[in-house]
Amino acid sequence: MPKDKDFYHDIVFFEEEFGGILPFEVLIDTKKEKGVMNLSTLKRMERLSETIEEIPQLSRPISVVDVIKYTKQAFYNGNPKYYQLPTSQDKNFILNYTKNSTSNSNLLNNYVDSTGRYARITTFMKDAGTDKMELIEAQLKNKIAKEFPKDKYDVTMTGKALIFLKGTNYLINNLVLSLSLAILLIALFMAFMFRSFRMILISLIPNIFPLLITAGLMGYLGVPIKPSTILVFSIAFGISVDDTIHFLAKYRQELKANNWRIKVSVYNALRETGVSMFYTSIVLFFGFLVFVVSSFGGTIALGGLVSITLLFAMLSNLLLLPSLLLSLESIIANKKTFKEPTVEILAKEDDN
Repeated sequence: MPKDKDFYHDIVFFEEEFGGILPFEVLIDTKKEKGVMNLSTLKRMERLSETIEEIPQLSRPISVVDVIKYTKQAFYNGNPKYYQLPTSQDKNFILNYTKNSTSNSNLLNNYVDSTGRYARITTFMKDAGTDKMELIEAQLKNKIAKEFPKDKYDVTMTGKALIFLKGTNYLINNLVLSLSLAILLIALFMAFMFRSFRMILISLIPNIFPLLITAGLMGYLGVPIKPSTILVFSIAFGISVDDTIHFLAKYRQELKANNWRIKVSVYNALRETGVSMFYTSIVLFFGFLVFVVSSFGGTIALGGLVSITLLFAMLSNLLLLPSLLLSLESIIANKKTFKEPTVEILAKEDDN
């Protein structure tokens, strides 16, 4: 979100004055009707609320505990020292007073269901970042496990704050999974085509390198991982690999035609495929760059990042890949390394 926009300053204001803007809920299932109003359950909820209140990134929590405390204080003519949970002596008439009061009944409906089995604690979280949110979640899970035995209670944390956290983790996991699957499929294709493990490594390095540069730029510029930016890596990797396969297929063809002379084969392959790789990459670069003029931030990020990645991928395929082939020629380019391919690579036919 641009920091010079009014909306950003409004969010900062609400976070500073109200303690947060992202709803965070704790749902408590007592596993029996009217179980919420048991004094032991209320005390457990109170201790959990105190833990929540101690966390700087969370606002003051609100629950049925606050309603009952307010009711007791009102029953004793607003005396602040009675803002507390009822004791075993005054529990019955305080809880009855809470249920029968018209104003309190509406509040109760917000935090307790009609059967009295379920209750919720509501708070708000600041935009503290994924790492901090994970620490907060772990801290609350430990407190919940300590206060609410699993045989008596089912406690669930939910709310938009937690959904955003899980959504970010889901995006990252899917990014890793999709890239891993793409790399595996490309590796299998290269193995099927060249039958050389070393060539598999050589073919992957120029395609992974641009992705690392893009990831570094995203971190340096503060571009977050979101649905619009996570597509960058898969799109760019797929396009970049196409150029790599094009070049290596021609390189293999030239090796056989030039009696395994490495330099000649690399130069011929680069001369034959380099121009087409360059023009293809430039067209795609400007094609995605058009998205930068969009008014939607996600489209701008997608277009800009894909364009940058494709530019680095082109340079990697035109410079890094031939350099690797030339510098590692004794290891990767010989008849022992290059076995007969599963897919026959046709030799170039001379035009008469």
